[in-house]
Amino acid sequence: MPERSYRRQLTPALVSSWAELRQSWPRDLLAGLTVAIVALPLAMALAIASGATPDKGLLTAVVAGFLISTLGGSRVQIGGPTGAFIPVVFLVIQQHGYDGLILATLLAGVILILAGLLRVGALMRYMPRPVITGFTAGIAVIIFCSQLKDFFGLQTGALPAEFLPRMAGLLAAAPSWQPLTVGLGLAALVLIVLLRRHAPRWPAFLLAVLLLTLLNPFLPTPAETLGQRFGEIRFALPAPHWPAVSLARLVELLPAALTIAFLAGIESLLSAVVADGMTGGRHRPNAELLAQGVANGASALFGGLPATGAIARTATNVRAGALTPLAGIVHAVFVLAAMLLLGPWLAHVPLVALAAVLVIVAWNMSEHEHFRHLLRAPLGDRIILLLSFGLTVLVDLTVAIQTGLVVAAFVFMHRMAQTVEVAAHGDEDDPDLAAIAADQRERLPPGVEAFRVRGPLFFGATSSLEEVPRQFMQPPRVFILRMGQVPLIDASGAHALAGFLEHWARLDTPVIISGLRPDLRRMLARLGIVETPERLHFVADFEAALRLADESMQ
Repeated sequence: MPERSYRRQLTPALVSSWAELRQSWPRDLLAGLTVAIVALPLAMALAIASGATPDKGLLTAVVAGFLISTLGGSRVQIGGPTGAFIPVVFLVIQQHGYDGLILATLLAGVILILAGLLRVGALMRYMPRPVITGFTAGIAVIIFCSQLKDFFGLQTGALPAEFLPRMAGLLAAAPSWQPLTVGLGLAALVLIVLLRRHAPRWPAFLLAVLLLTLLNPFLPTPAETLGQRFGEIRFALPAPHWPAVSLARLVELLPAALTIAFLAGIESLLSAVVADGMTGGRHRPNAELLAQGVANGASALFGGLPATGAIARTATNVRAGALTPLAGIVHAVFVLAAMLLLGPWLAHVPLVALAAVLVIVAWNMSEHEHFRHLLRAPLGDRIILLLSFGLTVLVDLTVAIQTGLVVAAFVFMHRMAQTVEVAAHGDEDDPDLAAIAADQRERLPPGVEAFRVRGPLFFGATSSLEEVPRQFMQPPRVFILRMGQVPLIDASGAHALAGFLEHWARLDTPVIISGLRPDLRRMLARLGIVETPERLHFVADFEAALRLADESMQ
């Protein structure tokens, strides 16, 4: 790839949109303020659900949000903490402490930077949809269940990270539920739903949190607040701090870092694709991955959480009229100002208000329509969907992704193998094609056999080629292999073809391959499969193969 094109792939969208800022800045300013109002309660809620303090969520929205907009490949992407990270972050904090999360996030940032520099962004689009929908819906279930304690005001101790033991603990604490707390939560849910339906431009999350914060002190038994749960919280921008690093610690945290990097990459690119669909633009995936890496590394150094592109906040940004990355930068500045100015009052926010916000987030994240749609898909896709969903909820997100990808790969191989046909020349499903092929077959000289390969000759389809020699009691005098409809040959396919040719060479049967694409022929030559007298010939088409076979018979 030319150096200029490579640099362009990594160029931030802010640079390419710089000339537009003179006209677009008023709209971007208003959009940034709108998104900041949405992000303020959401960032705190996501941090609490992840097992961290609310200031960590705001800090992540400021640092990572600023850098993702400044360096990213999308003009309207909004970055920050998201629901996808909740189960991962909660588990890492519980197993390795908050210092472990910092190091895992920093390592994930390095992985994402390497992914951007190596141009891995384009490969992310090949992620199977059933896997994405399955683990996303699973995460939504985990988020919803994680909010039951605060939504019902349950009196529990520390709950385990595992789903079933956590649900058992919540069930045991069910008699301690607080009716007034539930009433507040339901009021918040109703208000958010009504505002989103009838006044979509109003900041439903912020208004619900504000209303519950004002009502809570006047209740006979007020709901638990941020200050009561976490004590004194320092809402400030700290100095960056480099964590303690050791080889053993890096190895220990590598699986968590890979999961964080994977989720950050997938969700940011999905969000950028959604934004492209809304704006008609086109993001640069490798620049986006590079920005995600820098943002996660910086967030870790400031003590924040993992971050990625947030689909809901990005959509809000677009609807508010954003045109350039300036809106995302302004959003981060406004969140910082609110954190510094409103910090003392944030301690009075009731936890049930943030729980109601995350219940809505979980519902939106569940992709229930896509989930139901995929349940009508072919059996293989349904298996992948339900397996990814079940493993995410009951076992672990990393296991769910790994297993889903492996099963999806096997389903793909099975389907591709079914599309590959290695059959005697003349065996056609289409009657017209069968008639043509039958006429061509009648022209074969006596003792000449012709087979056609149709479809990619890859590792999942090599058995079809290996079965061909077993169909002959007596070897033909010449064998024609028609490969004009083969678009791809991988190393396994080339190995199977070499074994096929070697079989006929032992029987002194020359093979004529017709119609093979020049690029595939060059690839075979690099692997040692070249034209040799009396053994293998390459010709342009079937007519040339017939002439050569006729000459060989004389």
